[in-house]
Amino acid sequence: MTADDQHFLDVLSEYSQDIRKFTGNIFDASDRHFQSVAGYIKRSVPKGWLPEHARPPPPPPRVVSGAYLHRLQDWVSRNRALTAALVAFLATGGVLLWRERNKSRKKRRARRASNGARKEVIVLAGPPNSPIIKSLSLDLERRGFIVYIVCSDMEEEQLVHGESRADVRPLHLDVADVLGTQEAMERFNDLLLKPHVAFSGASPHNLHFRGLVLVPDLIYPSGPVETIGPEMYSDALNAKVLNTIAVTQAFLPTICEFKARVLMCTPSIVASLQPPFHSVETAVVSALEGFTASLRGELGTLGIDVCQFKLGTFECSRIGSRQHLQTTAGPNTMAWPATTRKLYASNFVNQSRIAQNRGLLTANSTGSSLRVLHDAVFDALTQRRPRRVWRVGRGSVTYDIVGNWIPAGLVGWMMGVKRVSLEEATAEPQLEDAAQSWEKIEQVV
Repeated sequence: MTADDQHFLDVLSEYSQDIRKFTGNIFDASDRHFQSVAGYIKRSVPKGWLPEHARPPPPPPRVVSGAYLHRLQDWVSRNRALTAALVAFLATGGVLLWRERNKSRKKRRARRASNGARKEVIVLAGPPNSPIIKSLSLDLERRGFIVYIVCSDMEEEQLVHGESRADVRPLHLDVADVLGTQEAMERFNDLLLKPHVAFSGASPHNLHFRGLVLVPDLIYPSGPVETIGPEMYSDALNAKVLNTIAVTQAFLPTICEFKARVLMCTPSIVASLQPPFHSVETAVVSALEGFTASLRGELGTLGIDVCQFKLGTFECSRIGSRQHLQTTAGPNTMAWPATTRKLYASNFVNQSRIAQNRGLLTANSTGSSLRVLHDAVFDALTQRRPRRVWRVGRGSVTYDIVGNWIPAGLVGWMMGVKRVSLEEATAEPQLEDAAQSWEKIEQVV
């Protein structure tokens, strides 16, 4: 490219820059001018300057038709009782839902000492290998309690130590040994009354006995009365009733001193329905309920609360194998005498089958979550005015209503129980009994 060509390009570039600058100034001035004109028009022209036909139609007002309101008022005036019932039902339901929502959101934690250490003590009285005892002890320990489990021998103490929880501790108490029981309670009282130092450098604080939770063994034998020997009744009454009463008596002085609460946990489905073939459980639970009612009346004069927990079924798969509170797995019908088997076996089998199909009393049924029981126990221990009776678990409320309001004959029919003719039932078993006796004689010979 020659020098003249380069000079010509330089001149063109200068002119292009001048042209771009000039046009930009013109556009900016035009924008400012139009903006000022628009502002002047906006300030000078009235608001409704557009003609009526050019304006957009206004949105329809969202108002309720007068005819609809009139019909609604007329219906309310003609059905005042029904309207009042609906309003009361909706209001009550709303309040209950609001309370349950607040309960589920509430954080349940035990009170702590001023230095942050644990101070609330709970005692669980029941078999340490029971899934309910295991679950309650672990949950109460997580909530900040110091949990003691009553143990009668070294084997049970080893089970408690096997949980590897520092604040889940065994409390050796053999109620058969009167002197040993007194010494154990004296040591427990000294532990509560003496200042406790949680860790080095911490200020001492006193422990507080919050409550005693009684959970008798929840496994019961089942079958006709003829097949359950007196020794089984004696064992059940001693282990579940007399042992529970003896433990309660041992703790009563401490309960009265600390104003602690007593919680009695018993199964409720069999006790409510009172079906046949469950005489042991019906008798034991009735005895425990009577003892609880009498104890509530006595301690009520001292301002101490006694709560009864009527338990349904629970899902315990996280604690171990799936276990439930009641079971129809009783003696094998083939081990019964021939006459007894002829009289009762069909009804016993039918009741077991129907109960299993409906998810009752069997090891294959699914129950409520144990968290429901955990929350209820915590509330009963900490609420200012707890309820006297707590129905917790699947079936605890439903079958309590069924047992109280439905005739016993209808309940038996629902459980598959039918009338058996004595003439037909006792005709052949006599020969069978004789044949069995001859077989035994031949075997001996």
